[in-house]
Amino acid sequence: MDLTKKFFDQAFNDAFEAVRNNIGGPFGAVIVKDGRIIGRGVNQVTSRNDPTAHAEVMAIRDACRQIDHYDLDGAVIYTTCEPCPMCLSAIYWANIQTVYYCSSRRDAEAIGFRDNHIYEELNLPPDLRSVRFQKIENPRAESLFRSWVNKSDKTPY
Repeated sequence: MDLTKKFFDQAFNDAFEAVRNNIGGPFGAVIVKDGRIIGRGVNQVTSRNDPTAHAEVMAIRDACRQIDHYDLDGAVIYTTCEPCPMCLSAIYWANIQTVYYCSSRRDAEAIGFRDNHIYEELNLPPDLRSVRFQKIENPRAESLFRSWVNKSDKTPY
């Protein structure tokens, strides 16, 4: 069996089951390393009342728990839909190098999801975005960063 099909089958099967059971939106993801699934996730936004509980984020959390590490270098993600900007950022933070996806952000937009809108907002300067951004000066900000730079026992990531 083609491994790509096998991994997408798992992501889609999980997503269909999640939709049937009212767990969340129609999205599923699996993370694969060395030819085996190390993480699985489905959208759980509505069942957890958590706007960050997207399939890719949940799969990343599961994979990190499974391997007991925050770095997923060498892993790939198979996801039923192009990741939203939040999930894309999480993929970068997790050090996943390859994303395979099926539906696009525009496909998701056509059924009521705002992924594409957020992508468009990120292209705007902060002062033109629909969410208000305002930088506030605070002397503790520099001190906090300095404490990190000077910390000898930190785990850099």
